[in-house]
Parts: sequence; C-alpha cells; structure tokens
Amino acid sequence: MTSESVQSLIDQLEAEAAMDRPVEATPEIGIIMGSDSDLDVMAGSESGRPGAFDVLTEELGFEEQTDYETAPEARFTFETFVVSAHRTPELMYTYAETAEDRGLDVIIAGAGGKSADLPNMTASIAYPLPVIGVPVQEKSLPSVIGMPQGAPIVAVDAGKSFNAALSAVQILARQHPELQERLLAYHEGLQQGVGEVSRDLHERGTPGFRDT
Repeated sequence: MTSESVQSLIDQLEAEAAMDRPVEATPEIGIIMGSDSDLDVMAGSESGRPGAFDVLTEELGFEEQTDYETAPEARFTFETFVVSAHRTPELMYTYAETAEDRGLDVIIAGAGGKSADLPNMTASIAYPLPVIGVPVQEKSLPSVIGMPQGAPIVAVDAGKSFNAALSAVQILARQHPELQERLLAYHEGLQQGVGEVSRDLHERGTPGFRDT
C-alpha cells in the first residue's frame, strides 16, 4: 500500500511528464538520494566536503528548481528528491520512468549502506538516460558499481557527489557551449590556484610557508 505523501509525489511526477514544457523551463539534472541522511554527501556539508549542490550553484551557475511550473531565472537548473529503492519502490520507479519526459538529461543518484540499490535500479529503469551513481559510503561502492554487462552505470568514488555533478555537466556541455565555457573557467581557476600555491611555497620556503 502506498502512503498518501508518496502517492502525491507519484501523481506530481506523472503530471509533470504529461505537461508540454519547453526544455528551457525544465531541470537538466535530477539529484536523488535514498535518505535525507545522505544530504551532507549529496549536496555538500558546511563543515566537510563540498558536494553536488555546491559545485552546481557556486561554480557553474545552476539554480535549484523547486516548482516545475515556475522555472528559476537561470537557464540551467536541477531538482532534488529523496527516493528510497527499498522503502518507496513505486516512487523510485515513477521517478526513473518519467525522468526523460519531464525534461531531465542526466540523473545523479546516491545511496548508502551495503544494499545501495537506488543508483543501479534507477539506471535500469531510466535507460538510456545516463545515471551517475554516488556511493555515499565506502561500503556502498560494490553495490553501486556492480551492474551486469549490458546494464551500464557511471559511478564516482565514495562520497564524491561534487565529481558526479561535474561529470553531469560535462555530458550536458556536449550540446551547450555555454556550459563548456563554464567548465573551462572552473578548471582554469583550479590551475591558477595550484600555480599560486606553488610559487608561494617556493619563494617562502617550507618553514615560511608552513607558518602562514
């Protein structure tokens, strides 16, 4: 039996899939996770490692879309849902099945525990839409990457939703030169940072660099 709250989400997704919306008004990236306890990994933690939300909004100019009928001003957007493969399989199935019709181009799916089935099940249902799996913990890695031949999924290392978001934008950049320019600018910033640190270390020497 499906709960009222889950059924309302299923109805919402199905209604969105039936809408005739221009691609500019729908999110390009879908971010899903098995539990809200995964949010610090999938979005990024204020006191820990940055995540997908951080790189998309702070580095690449995306906005989070929370209302399907009223798109943000940004040209490129993403959405975020909690979708449990084990507790809400109907919601998982509907999310994956409607993803393309709702305008998504790529899904980032994260799950923890030893039975981290959300990414690979989503990849199977949403095929051929690309899915990037994020093992939330080290013990989740074998489950996420353990797809049989003919059932592909792309996956990043445990906890690295930041890299998953970069990979998702790389996929989108093949059709959107503006995103390619943003990726190149981000990478140039990384190079600049390394160069500045290298020069500072060399000119100050190791003791002086450590003291700063």
